Amino acid sequence: MRLMMILAVLMLSACQHVSVPPPIVGEIRDLRTGQTLTAQELVMRLAKPSRLIVGEQHDNRDHHALQRWLLQALGEQRPQGSLLLEMITPDQQQRVDDVRHASTLPADLPDALAWEPGWDWNLYGPVVRFALTQPYPLLAANLNTVDVRAFYAQPPILSGARSNTASVKAELLTQISESHCGLLPASQMPAMLAVQQQRDRRMVERLLAAPTPALLFAGAYHARKDVGVPIHALDLGASEAPTVLMLVQQGSEVTAAMADYVWYTPATPAPDYCAEMRKTLSKDNE
Repeated sequence: MRLMMILAVLMLSACQHVSVPPPIVGEIRDLRTGQTLTAQELVMRLAKPSRLIVGEQHDNRDHHALQRWLLQALGEQRPQGSLLLEMITPDQQQRVDDVRHASTLPADLPDALAWEPGWDWNLYGPVVRFALTQPYPLLAANLNTVDVRAFYAQPPILSGARSNTASVKAELLTQISESHCGLLPASQMPAMLAVQQQRDRRMVERLLAAPTPALLFAGAYHARKDVGVPIHALDLGASEAPTVLMLVQQGSEVTAAMADYVWYTPATPAPDYCAEMRKTLSKDNE
């Protein structure tokens, strides 16, 4: 009996060890308590909830490296149920399934998946390649293009008290305007807001239906607890909102209202997207 107890303790200790160190340094904080965490402590906490969202900055290489690490580290703690990506649409799901069930990955994986060029494969490829070799499904979490066009042309009425509050809509409208460098006509803003919220609603529908523990990788505003997918989960009757980890650069402000945990990564220079957008708009108007 004593030997069995010792073996049980040793097995439990092994299960609680994160074998591979994270590839990126940075401060990790539990926003609910203010406590600073190690990467291993974070993984232990993230392994508990049935649904987890990790918010990213799409063009930040460090964030994608951490997502790849988290996916493996969480899988070492308990069986992963599913991974959902904002970057995959329902139109691609059959291709994803076919590749996952093939004996080997195709040489031209982006082509086999009909990967959208707007999502930099150099950044997303490592996560996708790893997920496709795992026993759990890789699932689409976004809207098809035809859906986006339909919602833009005729914005539907969105059900749910939380997602319809004035403060939520105002915050999202500000983000949409800023992300388009203030160049969008006011007349387009309601339609853009509708598409943003319909994306959130689709993501949460897919997340709630996915095998658990389910993990969603999405942009920061989709992940945010105060304006994104989590409030839609509550509007749809979920007993609790998904847990949220936000990956952000040093200097960004993240509060307990936005996320449960935050991982601050080193600040990196960003391209001047607004200058590029103005240049494109100027050429279109010539």
